[in-house]
This record gives sequence, C-alpha cells and structure tokens, in this order.
Amino acid sequence: MNNLNPGMNFLGKKMKRNRIIISLLVLILSLCISACLNQQASAQKVPIKGSATLFFHGGGSSYHAEEHMVKAAENAGVTDSVIRTEVADNGQVTLIGKWKKNAKNPICEVNYQNNRQLDFKKHGIYATNVVKALQKNYKIRSINMVGHSLGNISIMYYMLNNVNKKGMPRLNKIVNMAGHFAGLNFEVPEDIRQPQNLKLDKNGKPNKMNATYRQMAKLRSIYPKNQVKVLNIIGDIGGKTDGTVPNVSSLSLKYIIGNRAKSYRVMKFTGKNARHSRLHENAQVDKALIMFLWNK
Repeated sequence: MNNLNPGMNFLGKKMKRNRIIISLLVLILSLCISACLNQQASAQKVPIKGSATLFFHGGGSSYHAEEHMVKAAENAGVTDSVIRTEVADNGQVTLIGKWKKNAKNPICEVNYQNNRQLDFKKHGIYATNVVKALQKNYKIRSINMVGHSLGNISIMYYMLNNVNKKGMPRLNKIVNMAGHFAGLNFEVPEDIRQPQNLKLDKNGKPNKMNATYRQMAKLRSIYPKNQVKVLNIIGDIGGKTDGTVPNVSSLSLKYIIGNRAKSYRVMKFTGKNARHSRLHENAQVDKALIMFLWNK
C-alpha cells in the first residue's frame, strides 16, 4: 500500500493546482464581465456639452420659483435643454423629461415635495441624490448650483457631504441668493434662528453662531481651494434686509468660504424687486446670473 502514496500525492497536488487555476479563471472572467457591463452602462449615458446647472428653490416654494430664471437663460441662448427632478420626502428622485444628446449647458429644476423641511442635513441628502440620479443617465463631468433662500442650504450641505468624494462631478460655480446662512430672525427652531444683535467682522465672521452655522463652518477647512467661483446675491429694500432675510445673515457666507474660493463676489440689488420673494423674478438678477454662469 505504501507504494501507492507517491502517486496519490502527485494526483492530490495536481487537483489542488487545477482548483487554483479554475478559481483564477473564474475571477478573471468575473472581472471581464464586470468591466464590460460598466463600459456598456457608461456608453448608454447621454453625453452633454458644458456644465449642468441645478436650481434649488426656497422654503414653502417649488420649481415654479426657478422658472423665470431658467426661461431667461433659454431666451439668452445659453441652454437648449431643461428637465425637472421631483424629490420625495424620503429622498427618492424622479426625473421629469430628458436632456437631449449633446445638450448645451443643460439645466435641472429641482423640486422638493417637502418644501418645509427644516432638517438641514436632509437637504444635503436630497441634493446628493439628485446629482447621483442625473449621473446615472448622463455623462456629467461638472456642475453649477443656484440656490434661493432655503435652496442655499442644499448647496452647503451637499458640499459638506461630497466635497472630497471621488466619482462626484466637479463643482464649478455657485450662485447663492438671499441665503440665511447665519439664521432667520423669526419663529424657527433655535438651531437655525439668527442670534440677536448679530454682527460680522471684516472677514464675515459672526459674533454669535447657531448650531447649523457651526456645521456649515466646517467647510472652511475642506472647501475646494481655487476651484469654485461664488456669486452672493442679496436684496435690500431698506433697513439692510430683503424683507425676510437680513443682509447680515447672507453676508456671513464670506467667513464659511474663507479664502478658499476661486472668486467671491457680492451683488446687492435694491428697490421693490429686491424683495426676498421677487429676487428670482428680477430681470437684473437674471442678467447677473447669466453673465456669471455662462459669460453672456
């Protein structure tokens, strides 16, 4: 019986070697199939030209508040394709319409079905889900974002969630309009209420900070350096307020950005059309926005 041991050992080693080879072949085949599927999925994505621009509406509002600005962009010839995304309270995103192939500077009007959501972190999740939903269908390399009022919070928390994540599109330009970064001075939860006697130093730093401002201020150390151009639009109908958001709250954005933005500019609009709810239907604002985003 001992004479059979060398042969059995040889067969055992051969079978073990064959199992290893088969395992390697299965692994290689799996990787090839995965790569082919990924390549196929990528090939199915619709290409676009330029950067996609996302518009975020304010609290208690809807995508209708974005339509005046979007229509102005269409009339100026800077875009030729517009779609809408519906975002449910649970964050599920539904695309309404399609961008055409090779769409020029396509626009997405974002609509939150829960337009009074005061959990700011959820706004970041909503915005992230919108971008990911667009990425599944379109070849998006870079984006711009425009926010009015509460819509600015989506942008800030989107950045907190994604600024260093691979696979997300490059953020080129941001238009912050009537943003209540340091808080609101009416009856809202304490963590988003503007502190009394709020003042800013020369760097835009508030003398008092609520909880959500402190969260957003974390961007000071992670904000993309020399990448994002920022336009901060504020309205002043008299008394340094747009009638809803005090200018001091909007101007506190400067401290959050620090010196990391590629550029930062404040534009103040005055008169009756500078009121909070009319800024997004102001022809002068339209012109400023179009010039900033598309140089036209």
